[in-house]
Amino acid sequence: MRVKSFETLMEEYERILARPNPPDEHFYNGLFTRYRNPVLTREHIPPFWMYDANPAANPFMMQRLGVNATLNSGAIRLGNKYCLVVRVEGMDRKSFFAVAESDCPTEGFRFRNYPVILPDTEKQETNVYDMRLTQHEDGWIYGVFCSESKDEQSADLSAAVAAAGIVRTKDLENWERLPNLVTLRSPQQRNVALHPEFVDGKYAFYTRPMDDFIETGSGGGIGFGLCDDILHPVIGEEKIISRRKYHTITEAKNGEGAVPIKTDKGWIHLAHGVRNTAAGLRYVLYAFATDLQDPSKLIAEPSGMLLGPLGRERTGDVSNVVFTNGAIADDDGKVYLYYASSDTRMHVAETDIERLKDYVFNTPEDPLRSPDCVRQRAELIRRNLEFLNERR
Repeated sequence: MRVKSFETLMEEYERILARPNPPDEHFYNGLFTRYRNPVLTREHIPPFWMYDANPAANPFMMQRLGVNATLNSGAIRLGNKYCLVVRVEGMDRKSFFAVAESDCPTEGFRFRNYPVILPDTEKQETNVYDMRLTQHEDGWIYGVFCSESKDEQSADLSAAVAAAGIVRTKDLENWERLPNLVTLRSPQQRNVALHPEFVDGKYAFYTRPMDDFIETGSGGGIGFGLCDDILHPVIGEEKIISRRKYHTITEAKNGEGAVPIKTDKGWIHLAHGVRNTAAGLRYVLYAFATDLQDPSKLIAEPSGMLLGPLGRERTGDVSNVVFTNGAIADDDGKVYLYYASSDTRMHVAETDIERLKDYVFNTPEDPLRSPDCVRQRAELIRRNLEFLNERR
């Protein structure tokens, strides 16, 4: 077996970063553009994160600390840079955060020299992942993520406890760790996001109440709660704003995805829904809207999925999955939705505010029963055939 030099590894890495990412011309749905290549894969990890570059210490130029996947990125525009705070999973199954940035929202993402070093204040914490980034009106950028610990009350080595960890920063370089979020009525929390504005003078969180690390149990869907002080974050009451429903894409679980996007018609939410299949859990993305003045009030809920895995996106560590926890709404009205496929790699889909509003507020709701769904579709067909006949 030949041995590559470290210089060769760096040249191959630079070629990957320079690869263009054209739109996927074979896909069309009128709502968003998909792109041909992922924006981040494990091949985008700098070789000096994985290899000892010194041939005297590493004569076979082996990976010493390999990387398995890049996934589930928070997203934010910082100055002229599009920034992703990526969940990087090592070969040891531990995840950590790293900032990748680019001048272009769809290609050219390069990791900063070092991953994020979070303040180690939660000594029971084993793993961290899936950070949502909020540019809050108080001037801070907040990151809310899953803080995972072993369940010491169980003899099962896979039993875990999930909490919502909170950090804040001004530059994605220096991070201050705040106490974990406490929800008095929910024993576990995952997929928590911070609302970007004060609500009644308080910090507002979107939560996902859970009885267990995997199973939602009595948790009814995506919750909403208020806390007085971000430095002592405690939520007493959680109101469910997007409910799990039988025989829909949210039957097993659902969770807030990206931080909601403000429009003149309401807050648009990009979330994930989960259902059971014979091949395991299937994750897709969906959308809904809440009231501008009262973000806990649901005002629109279009039927079905917004985006699901296609083609190569269907395969990976956890197949048949797409997941988002980051989107960027640009000043020109364009929206970039960053999503992971099959817990393995990162992609981007491009749309704009007007298309999102049209989709959310004009797509019909799910009637929830097959006879009603087919009548709904038949009515669309009838109107279309009538319209086409009139044009002839």
